[in-house]
Amino acid sequence: MDKKQLKIIFVGTPEISAYVLEALIQDGYIISGVIAQPDRPVGRKGELEKVPTKIIAEKYQIPVFQPSKIRQDYSFIKEINPDIIITLAYGQIVPKEVLNIPQYGCLNLHGSLLPKYRGAAPIQYALINGEECTGMSLMEMVEAMDAGKVYAQQMIKIDEKDNATTLFKKMGEAAKQLILEQLPAYIDGQLVGIPQDDTLVTFAPSIKPEQEKLSLSYSTKQMLGWIKGLSENPGAYLLYEGQKLKIYQAEKYSDDVSEEVGQIVIADKRGFVLQCLDGQINLLEVQLAGKKKMDYKSFLNGHQDILNKKLD
Repeated sequence: MDKKQLKIIFVGTPEISAYVLEALIQDGYIISGVIAQPDRPVGRKGELEKVPTKIIAEKYQIPVFQPSKIRQDYSFIKEINPDIIITLAYGQIVPKEVLNIPQYGCLNLHGSLLPKYRGAAPIQYALINGEECTGMSLMEMVEAMDAGKVYAQQMIKIDEKDNATTLFKKMGEAAKQLILEQLPAYIDGQLVGIPQDDTLVTFAPSIKPEQEKLSLSYSTKQMLGWIKGLSENPGAYLLYEGQKLKIYQAEKYSDDVSEEVGQIVIADKRGFVLQCLDGQINLLEVQLAGKKKMDYKSFLNGHQDILNKKLD
């Protein structure tokens, strides 16, 4: 089928989805509609901010649909009668009734090397768990979460300095390449999906607000994993004198376990060093509640009495 005859509904919400959506448009595909999560209030004033895919859709005069619950509100999809639905990071489970509408079915771009890390936060958990590589999977959408056949994958190396922000950008590029390279072959029936091995399945559920607080029971590896996985948004934190101290970047400092866990053991030009259970980490970039994000030297200039104090 000619790409200009293919009716596509694109389903997705955040920046990574918007990036892939625009790539499809610029490659000549006709997007008949975009489905995204509802706009959310942001900031102290609670003003509604358009989600990223909505911004792209409006830029190209594409109809946008934002049902609060797609399980209950999908009649518009029947009216469009798309040939295919493509999904990337939507944020809701698409019901079976929707999956059965397009003649070519529904494709999902998922940010892991399935069957590893099914769920809402695969990119974050790859970092949290200290993986050396991850990837993007082009897969069949089925009613069970991320359980469909896998049509193609692209591996991504995780660099030492990667965090969720940088890894999302890599994933976006991989998703773009996968869909542009593989969609014509899929439509022509040339891709043979490979069923996932259920014995190798792992899960990456949504990260809850309470998980953003680092535990002093974590090893240095776990500490660094959670800091990378939550950076730069929403940011992992510990408490300093009752206030959130977000930690956006850190590194292993030593294996020394001479001080009390949670204590600041160095606070000078050498570093801003926290004692952990099995060693010490250097806090490189931080942000105290109500203040700007800053490097550790700038932070220490304003908190010269922090040495030997404890973070909780």
